[in-house]
Amino acid sequence: MNRPFDIAFAFSVIPALLPFLAVTLAVTIASAFAGSVLGLAVARMRLSRSPLWKNLAAGYTTVLRCTPSIVLLFLVYYGLPELARSLFGFRIEFWHKGVFVVTAFALIMSASLSEVFRSAWLSVDRGQFEAAVSAGLSPLQAQLRIVLPQAAVSALPNFGNALIILMKEGALAYMVGLIDAMGQGFLVISRNYGGRALETYLALSVLYWGLTVLVERGFLAAERRLGRGRRSVNR
Repeated sequence: MNRPFDIAFAFSVIPALLPFLAVTLAVTIASAFAGSVLGLAVARMRLSRSPLWKNLAAGYTTVLRCTPSIVLLFLVYYGLPELARSLFGFRIEFWHKGVFVVTAFALIMSASLSEVFRSAWLSVDRGQFEAAVSAGLSPLQAQLRIVLPQAAVSALPNFGNALIILMKEGALAYMVGLIDAMGQGFLVISRNYGGRALETYLALSVLYWGLTVLVERGFLAAERRLGRGRRSVNR
């Protein structure tokens, strides 16, 4: 029997979802960190002079960006234990589900961020690097002190967008049994025998909207702060 829409239920269920938002944030932060490290490595390969490294990195990003997130999540969740058992004799299927979720989303994030980092690095004028080396800095010092800070400012907006996309795609984690905010929402619906689904999804939307606004505001503030510092240096 259909129940009439009850906005009060939508607000009343938010406290039941809030504690599981910590799982959503943990998955997002861990995936973003691992994806950033891997993305930097792939970006460095794309910037290499070696055709082999360039082609490997290009193939990596193409394959991952063309694979739907839910498909990659299932491939990692079911395929990684099989791979570990067949190659090394390890049984990892009993590991925490969060490990597989973070692995899958880190791979997705790395493919996107590799292009973000590569574009940001190329946006810095090559002449600044050469001038720094001519002034006595080593190539590594010039990269870290001159190129990297400017590239970070250029990468920040796209990094923020990638983080927001990752946070929303992280809602797929419930598909492999990880109970985050979305997973808890499905449990709430199940306890109501399939009822109150609209109210529960509305409550989840409010939580994700709030998180998205906070992330956007944080990155906008960081962009303004770093932008002012960059302008003051260029004067």
